[in-house]
Amino acid sequence: MMMFPPRSGSAGRRIQVSTNPPGWMGRKVRLREIAPGDHRTLIGFDRASARNRSPQVGGYRHWAAHRAGAADSGDNLHFAIETLHGRMLVGSMCTIQADPLSDRFSYGVGIGPQHRRCGYAGDAITVLLAHMFGQRRYRKCEVSIYGGNLASLSLHGALGFREEGRLRDTELQRGGIRYVVLMSITADEFAELHPDFTAAHPPVRPKRGRHWRPERGRHWHAQHLR
Repeated sequence: MMMFPPRSGSAGRRIQVSTNPPGWMGRKVRLREIAPGDHRTLIGFDRASARNRSPQVGGYRHWAAHRAGAADSGDNLHFAIETLHGRMLVGSMCTIQADPLSDRFSYGVGIGPQHRRCGYAGDAITVLLAHMFGQRRYRKCEVSIYGGNLASLSLHGALGFREEGRLRDTELQRGGIRYVVLMSITADEFAELHPDFTAAHPPVRPKRGRHWRPERGRHWHAQHLR
């Protein structure tokens, strides 16, 4: 869905994050760590999208996104999207271009073709924004969407994202030049539009003391999703 490719090497802030499972739950889905058993399903989502000949170019690719970001660290995180009822894997998402210095981040999200139009994408995005704004203390989220992807544009507009501009894309398809729509939402805007969700995900401040030190390590983010 998002057009920005994952980028590795970002240095992220590390703070104490609640490991309480409800902190990763929305109304329909929860975000969890991607397990080895998910790989076949994610690849199947990509193949199904290819067979459907989706009109969007450069769209989100589940398996490619998570393979490319396997070595990412800091706040570039990877999630499986699982339904609350039935624990069914319906998609995946990842945070990308998370920059602690500018307090901005982006993300990619995709739902399997057979699970679309069920509200899973919007719920997953809301959970992610609540976490990144409330617990990771980012101030702005920016996404880039192809102009022809009306479903994604409508979804993000309903979530409170605002259009900031449009960029020409030189990739030709069906005789026309595509453009990219830049959209964003700030932490304050999200809190105003989603007060109930924000209240359920209060900020978590790092605990400091004589022996305080930030948690570090390659698999730092994974242990907090269990």
